[in-house]
Amino acid sequence: MQASERLDLTFAALADPTRRAIMARLALGEASVAELAAPFDMSQPAISKHLKVLETAGLISTGQDANKRPRRIEGGPMREAVTWLDDYRKFWGRRYEALDELLDQMQARPPKPRRKRR
Repeated sequence: MQASERLDLTFAALADPTRRAIMARLALGEASVAELAAPFDMSQPAISKHLKVLETAGLISTGQDANKRPRRIEGGPMREAVTWLDDYRKFWGRRYEALDELLDQMQARPPKPRRKRR
């Protein structure tokens, strides 16, 4: 899979607020489907569909712990997305710095005298 396809999957998965909330919960540690479903007013199968989207994007994985199958967060796809976003953060940072320099130069110039109207 190419980098652009992975980014597409990552951003599509993170576009949903429920999936972002699941990611926030998993950032605290592994959790079962029941634990992940608890805060939401939706069925466990609906949560499982969200988990499948996150897993397809590579953002989470499923472990094997006796009878449980805890979900855990995976860092690779998020790292790629952050790297991609960071390039734009740097770009806009340079643009804002250039704007700040221009404003400083404009403020340092003495004001031009205004002509009086007759």
